[in-house]
Amino acid sequence: MSPIEKNVLLDNILSHSLITPVFQPIFDLTSGKVYGHEALSRGPKNTPLYSPDALFSLATEENRLHELELLCRERALTRYAKLSLPGRLFLNVSASLLSSPYHQKGMTLSILNDLGLDQKDIIIELSEQHPYDHNGLSRTSVEHYRKMGFQVAIDDLGVGYSGLRLWSELQPDIVKIDKHFIHDIDKDDIKREFVRSIITISQRLDCKLIAEGIETQQELDQLIEMGVTLGQGFFLGRPTENPIPNTHLYLQKQAQRRSTFNIDHAETVQTLCRTTPAALANSPLNLVSQLFTDYPTLFAVPILKNEKPIGVIRRHQLHELFSTTYGRSLYEHKPATLLLSDDILIVESTASLSSVSALVTNQEADALNNEIIIVQEGKFIGTGHLRDLLKRITELKIQNATYSNPLTLLPGNVPIHKEVSLRLAAKEDFHVAYFDLNDFKPFNDYFGYAKGDAVIQLVGNLIKELVSPEGNFIGHIGGDDFVAIFRSQNWEHQCRAILDKFALEVRHFYTQETLQEGGVWTQDRQGNTLFHPILSLAIGVVNPNPEECDNHHLVAELAAQAKKSAKQKGGNALYIQPYQNTYCEPMSAV
Repeated sequence: MSPIEKNVLLDNILSHSLITPVFQPIFDLTSGKVYGHEALSRGPKNTPLYSPDALFSLATEENRLHELELLCRERALTRYAKLSLPGRLFLNVSASLLSSPYHQKGMTLSILNDLGLDQKDIIIELSEQHPYDHNGLSRTSVEHYRKMGFQVAIDDLGVGYSGLRLWSELQPDIVKIDKHFIHDIDKDDIKREFVRSIITISQRLDCKLIAEGIETQQELDQLIEMGVTLGQGFFLGRPTENPIPNTHLYLQKQAQRRSTFNIDHAETVQTLCRTTPAALANSPLNLVSQLFTDYPTLFAVPILKNEKPIGVIRRHQLHELFSTTYGRSLYEHKPATLLLSDDILIVESTASLSSVSALVTNQEADALNNEIIIVQEGKFIGTGHLRDLLKRITELKIQNATYSNPLTLLPGNVPIHKEVSLRLAAKEDFHVAYFDLNDFKPFNDYFGYAKGDAVIQLVGNLIKELVSPEGNFIGHIGGDDFVAIFRSQNWEHQCRAILDKFALEVRHFYTQETLQEGGVWTQDRQGNTLFHPILSLAIGVVNPNPEECDNHHLVAELAAQAKKSAKQKGGNALYIQPYQNTYCEPMSAV
């Protein structure tokens, strides 16, 4: 299509409202429920302007971007109302639209009133993606929409105008993390550190975060583990004209599994929570002082606003203030916010002790405080103490050490069985890989137990190195037997990588002579001389059917059978049990 024909098509689109709205779901990653939808726009199907990139680029070139944007807004709101979609609607608005002659004050509110929609359900998503936005986003544009009752989100944090400065100046309700920082976050340490910093800032500013561009399960698992609670992307749901507002099954399953794990292990910060008196933001300081008098062991009083903690007042700070000349008489009727300290650690009650420990460790030394503020869905429920956290972490380490293999320090049979049971209870789709060395006993007899232990440690180290930690579990059954429980879909690649690297590394344990011979000669108990090839690794993999399996013993039998089949293949071999044969039917012991 020629440029003239494209211009005619654009004019036709604007004249006859030929815009098709599509909606991409945004999910609550902690529950799998729909949080909202982002409205996106497409041109007429089977035309060169169906693609949003082509459509908006041409509109920009022809100085008709704002005209197009307002049409897209009207069409999106109308369709959203007709579909009665759950959650909030995110509307993209360019930074320069407010200064456009096409923009009429109150137009959006008028459309909402006509459609029976509440502006509290509409999120204005501001961005700087277009050349017209050369003046950048301003506090004025944000306040304009806030005054009308809209929440404001900033799109693509990390691109365009300096992201952190923009965040600081505009103080949005929601920030979207650009997909650049989400892509391969499970593999990129730098991206993880960036997102961790953003999470910390968002918690301090009481700002919601949405991760954009989630395209793989591994990225999703990593974000959930880091504490990101909202997300969108192709893995979760693609833009569509008629979205079906269902709970996301994978997220729901993960939420159930976390809940079961938390109940069974009781290793969340909830176990540290103690009921603590708190004060409201507008409470006078003499009320806070009275709380310290009534509770002698209290060192900090949480200060709340709308049931959410915004900081604390510490005993020594209030004591110093009131100890000065006329201090009490001058300040006792002042609001609590006058002495507010916001350098606090706020964590959800479902956060694991290990994740809270990591947050404490990452705090600056001069900002390290004893209190941990615990919330449930953002609302204050109590406090924990750093001393109690350290005590519980120590107890868990002792407990884990009790059940760990002393040679590799990997979890032993009890944690392995518990992990399998949790995944079965959550109806999770997972794979179990059973690792076993071929001809290990002859090697041990020939070279001695010290070298034998070194080979076992080699296997354990290779599994730890090459099995991704996100969503997967590694255990040491005993001797030369190991197990890996995979949630990730690239489990086969990881298993084959272990086989390849083991085949190379194990050769270092042999002498030049035994390598040339391809193995060692030993005598059995009857005095017969037998040849044993260079050590190799067998891996048997099963994918248990959660609908059929009801306990970890049956999974163990299946895995042992698969391992036996792998050993029968000889050499460094991977045997994958066909899925139809992985129903957990009782078998004879292997």
